[in-house]
Amino acid sequence: MRVLAIDTATDAVVTGVAEISVDGQVTTVAERTVTDHRRHAELLTTLIAGSLVDAGVAGSELDAVVVGCGPGPFTGLRVGLATAAAYADALDLPVYGVCSLDALVSEELSDGVVDTSTVLAVTDARRREVYWALYCGAQRIEGPNVLAPQSLADDLADRSVDLVVGTDGFTDRFGVPVGRVRRPSVAGLAAVAANAVLARRAPDPLVPLYLRRPDAVELKDQKKRR
Repeated sequence: MRVLAIDTATDAVVTGVAEISVDGQVTTVAERTVTDHRRHAELLTTLIAGSLVDAGVAGSELDAVVVGCGPGPFTGLRVGLATAAAYADALDLPVYGVCSLDALVSEELSDGVVDTSTVLAVTDARRREVYWALYCGAQRIEGPNVLAPQSLADDLADRSVDLVVGTDGFTDRFGVPVGRVRRPSVAGLAAVAANAVLARRAPDPLVPLYLRRPDAVELKDQKKRR
């Protein structure tokens, strides 16, 4: 099964094509990533087209679309989810939404980390906060949520965490080993959705994990806040 994978939950725009074998193994065929949190809308469709060319795959040869649903900033997520939904609709493909933090951990575990490891995933939420989730192996056991890094470190002080993955500048604040994965990847996204794709399961509606209100609000909403 060939899938187009998209993620715009971080400061990077990630696109590419992966193949999922019948036993659930994922192979990345093509991947393009550009780090620029201000140009998600401008970059995404171009990167998708380039990924398909790199993979030697036409849109009609895809079996599904997989998209990261966050958590992430409002504008970036909206661009990724809207593009994934439009692309899937145009080609009559199912579109599967996955938690972008799940994709981080799935990619890290593919590198041989013991499946019973306790893994913390963190990404930059701006406003001096992080999006986070905690995992036992690939199974998410807490989160996703948003919190200041020090508050999160305090909350986890009495917990045994084996590894942290995610955004540079945040992963080194927890006093545990730092993994190699910094952002969602095509392989990680595809791996999270692999069982659903192979089973041709009807996808759930795409639900963005904003976790908080957008920075930009209409004037009437600003008055309500006051």
